[in-house]
Amino acid sequence: MSSILTGLNNWAFHIVLYFANPALNSFMSLMGTSFFVVLPLLALYLYLKKDKNVFSFVFGMVLIFLITEIIKDIIKEPRPCSVADLQWINHVGCEASYSFPSNHATVLTGLLFFLNKYKYVRALYGIWVILILVGRVYLGAHYLTDVIVGIVISIIFYYIILSKKDKINSFFAKIFARVAKPLCPDEFLR
Repeated sequence: MSSILTGLNNWAFHIVLYFANPALNSFMSLMGTSFFVVLPLLALYLYLKKDKNVFSFVFGMVLIFLITEIIKDIIKEPRPCSVADLQWINHVGCEASYSFPSNHATVLTGLLFFLNKYKYVRALYGIWVILILVGRVYLGAHYLTDVIVGIVISIIFYYIILSKKDKINSFFAKIFARVAKPLCPDEFLR
């Protein structure tokens, strides 16, 4: 099984080499950091739409990030860009944290489910997530298997969060109403 996974990862890195160029390196690097802007904007969008799911959206994002960091600290898989035998891959810089699973994949993939009511936003978000996930392998920050497992983890945990979203939303809406009553739309408390 290990040789199949290694072969899959190496296949992905070989494909990347075919497309690698400085302009694409810059674009993919920018995409990888764009979540610092996009995710708060999405949360603000849900808030302005008076969508109570903003609470489970933010809760899920934080919870899954923390779960992924715990998994990374347990597994301690080095990033491909830091592995001596893989110096032939395309890589632009190398982050000091661990590789498995991809935090981008675990956090970003499942958030798509919170955008079901917003057809165009969901489509744009989906395209953006695909570009980021491809970029993580393209940049040598992750193995393809890190991204695939991250997607699976994301779907599992977000499914659980979505099944409890009404309770999560009510809990955080009450806290929000106490802390910031003037900013809390009535729709959040219904």
